[in-house]
Amino acid sequence: MRIEYDVKLDFKDVLIRPKRSVLTSRSEVSLEREFRFKNSGATWKGVPIIAANMDHTGTFEMAKALAKHQLLTAIDKFISPADWQVFATRNPEATAASFVSVGISEEDFVKAQEIIKVSKVKMICLDVANGYTERFVDFLKRLRDNYPDTLIMAGNVVTGEMVEELLLSGADVVKIGIGPGSVCTTREKTGVGYPQLSAIIECADAAHGLGGHVCADGGCTSPGDVAKAFAAGADFVMLGGMLSGHDECLGEVIEEDGVRFKRFYGMSSKEAMEKYHGSVAEYRASEGRSVDVPYRGAVKNTVLDILGGIRSTCTYVGAHRLKELSKRTTFIRVTQQLNEVFVAHQAK
Repeated sequence: MRIEYDVKLDFKDVLIRPKRSVLTSRSEVSLEREFRFKNSGATWKGVPIIAANMDHTGTFEMAKALAKHQLLTAIDKFISPADWQVFATRNPEATAASFVSVGISEEDFVKAQEIIKVSKVKMICLDVANGYTERFVDFLKRLRDNYPDTLIMAGNVVTGEMVEELLLSGADVVKIGIGPGSVCTTREKTGVGYPQLSAIIECADAAHGLGGHVCADGGCTSPGDVAKAFAAGADFVMLGGMLSGHDECLGEVIEEDGVRFKRFYGMSSKEAMEKYHGSVAEYRASEGRSVDVPYRGAVKNTVLDILGGIRSTCTYVGAHRLKELSKRTTFIRVTQQLNEVFVAHQAK
């Protein structure tokens, strides 16, 4: 046993220090990034925000809506190859902006092969809660051997040495985050995790040293948090809770006592495991919670709010392009983020 005494930071622990800027309007800021990925040689251009591959947010309807804004969607791994084929045929532009999600079982591998064959999708999200196992690394190598030209995003991890191993094993993008998600209870159930801002900073440094990329996954609750993730060095940011509750999300709108909401749950929650696997295995615990989130209409308005916030961040530090944000960022430690004196009186 050992203890690290260095302070590790989360989004709530910092603000971004403003700097002189020659920008006169948010409209002058470009949020587009263009990447060429080292292992696959693939290229991609767009706004590097990804809807999480939870069944609530990783839907085809979400993919169609986000593609209009040049955003990406990691599609829920429980969708069938037949449904993928229909979607790809009818929505080629949205398919080009979608990841097929895969776990590490043999069944997952076979299903991914079928989906890729019928949809021609060129992006894979290899997604497990614990990216530190040999089995996970071996599966990543197998994917890379079978799909040498396909963009592969793999995770989740939170330390630089594991980022390096995954990049050297074939990943183009490594997904960063253990326990920060709004419906994740991993830290509560296991005591394992890493403050997300420090994880992004350290993992981005490791990845960029090898010519790789990282995706910050979890912990963002506001446009300001998304901006901080990019400022910390994230190449992509994945969002779940911030995109929940919309028309494009899975689930019916429920109304109780005049309040409308949708059901949102972690994919390791009891509710998800019972839905997709029939039960919770005796050897494991649920590591997700189920919540009712307010119904928020079309996702377009939320997307515009997020993108507007990031553009505003860039104007405060003089970044003409999103690519420049991390280079122009100075984080300052704080003890309080917001003045919340009127939060309790906010109109519902």
